[in-house]
Formats: sequence, structure tokens, C-alpha cells
Amino acid sequence: MVSRLADVTPVIPADQLVAQMVPPSMFDDVSFDSYIPDPAQPSQAAAVKTCREFAETVSARRAPKKGLFGRRPKVVQGTGVYLDGGFGVGKTHLLTSIYHNCPEPKAFGTFVELTHVVGALGFNRAVEELSGHSVLCIDEFELDDPGDTMLVSRLLAELTTAGVSVAATSNTLPEQLGEGRFAAKDFMREIRKMSGIFDSIRVDGPDYRHRNLPPAPDPMTDEELAADAAAVPGATLDDFDELCQHLSTLHPSKYNRLVDGVTRVCLSGVKPLPDQSIALRLVVLADRLYDAGIPVRNSGDKLDAIFTEEMVAGGYRKKYLRATSRLLALSRFDKVGG
Repeated sequence: MVSRLADVTPVIPADQLVAQMVPPSMFDDVSFDSYIPDPAQPSQAAAVKTCREFAETVSARRAPKKGLFGRRPKVVQGTGVYLDGGFGVGKTHLLTSIYHNCPEPKAFGTFVELTHVVGALGFNRAVEELSGHSVLCIDEFELDDPGDTMLVSRLLAELTTAGVSVAATSNTLPEQLGEGRFAAKDFMREIRKMSGIFDSIRVDGPDYRHRNLPPAPDPMTDEELAADAAAVPGATLDDFDELCQHLSTLHPSKYNRLVDGVTRVCLSGVKPLPDQSIALRLVVLADRLYDAGIPVRNSGDKLDAIFTEEMVAGGYRKKYLRATSRLLALSRFDKVGG
């Protein structure tokens, strides 16, 4: 019998939340050398050079030093680099390369994962757990509400003061974070404080997920989908509405564990989502599926119809476009990049 994601309720001990902040396995083998800059996009080669130098600086800062007369050396303020660019230009590849080239302890997670970890641990314990790290790598940096603005501003201030360097990616410049989502001007002091931490680097180029790729396949019939799920060991088969309801009962920090060991996700009855809170949870799930390279098959509407035109026209436009891009990539291949 094919299993269902809706039947899985992961349990993650609090002390494992920071330990699991590592890059997705699909990036295990990436490096600065394996990033091939597009000759038509000079910003890409410049970004590789800057990121490599940043990682070297972090490593040099963390090298053992002796203080005067054996005293503990003064903690050096952490530095920051911020990669700004569109979808699929290799920002996560470069961010992961930074992570691989920095000394332990270190942490890597999406912005959403970071805020979820802080929420689960509590602010003070999160600072305590992360303050000894050489670098904190934050993928897909976005501010969706005033609470996140205040939380992340305070967190990064505490960590960089403690000597932690921060590398981040986004498709929004630091000083523009929060625009279109809430009254960002009311929190401009906090936003400017955060943007002052980073040296911003632009990475230009087309979305590699859509380079020379065929159109997304049409949805299967329910019968075809059920047969496909039954034929693939480790596949799951869920009714789309039931899975969305289940996601609303789980803390998003558990979505990674939710799909652990899954080889294919099959969704029946896919249709546009009426509720934005559920849509944002599905964005998180799409990220976790993409990180793990788990193919997606579906019946019902096409995957690019999940997020309504009204949603895509709103303040979360970039999140929904990224999620759609990733879901379509997962629908094309048996494995991302294959």
C-alpha cells in the first residue's frame, strides 16, 4: 500500500534543530570551481571571486590566535556578503560553496528555516547555539512581516557582534526587504541596520531551470497517478486538499523531516489554493522537495495554477514564482538536474 505524507507527523528534538542546519544534499559536491560563470554575464565571475575571498576571510578570522600575555584575543566583528539576483542564477551554489570553505561550527538554512528555528528554541537559546559559529549562511532572505524584521535584525546584530559572519542570498536588495508585504517604511531603521551588515553582490543571468527545457507535462489522470505511485518504491500519494490541511497542523521546521526518505510525491486533485496562509506553507514544502530532489507528479490542474493570479500579483510574488519554478522543475525529471 502506498503511504501518505498526510499520515506522517515528525518529531524533532529541540537540540537537533541547529545541528540539522546544513545545505541540501543536492549541493554536497558543489564548489567555487564547479560554478561555471556565463561569459555573457560578467557579474557571475565577479561574484565567484568575491565569495571565495569572503570564505578565505572567515577562515582567517577563525584561525587560532594568542592574545597578549596569554589573554583571550578580542572577538572580531563578523562580516557579511549578500548575493542579489533572480531565480536560478546559481546564488545557492555560491552560498553553499562559502559554507563548504568555512571552518566548523557553521550553519546553513533558508530564511524561513532560520526564523522557525529561533521560534522553536527561543531567541536567547538560538543566539547561544549559533554565536560560536564561523558563518551563518541564509538562503532566500526575505522579510514577510514586522515581527520577522525585528527578530532577524536583533539576531544578526547579536551574532555579528559575537564574531559570526553572515552570507545571504535573495532576489531583493537589502534596503528593499519588506516592500509590498507590510509598511516597511515604519521599520526602515531596522532594515537599514540589517542592510549595513552586508556587502551586496549582484548575480545576473537567466533561470537555469528553464534553459532548453521542454514544457511542463500535462497532469496525469487519477488512475495513472495511482499506478505511478504504486510502481515507485518509497513514493507517496496524497489528496491535495488533505495534504494542505495536514501542513497547516505542522510547524514548518518539520517539513524537512516530513519528506525524509520519500522518493516521489504524487498529488491528486491539484487545484488553485484559496487561502494565502496555506499557500505560503506549500512554498516551504516546495523548497524542501526541491532541496531533496524529490520528483512531483500530479492529477487535477497544472502545477503552475496552484498560486492564483491574485496571489502572484501581491507582496509574496517572488515566493510564489520561485515555488512554481521549483515544482515545474521537479515535475520534469526523475531527479532535479537529471
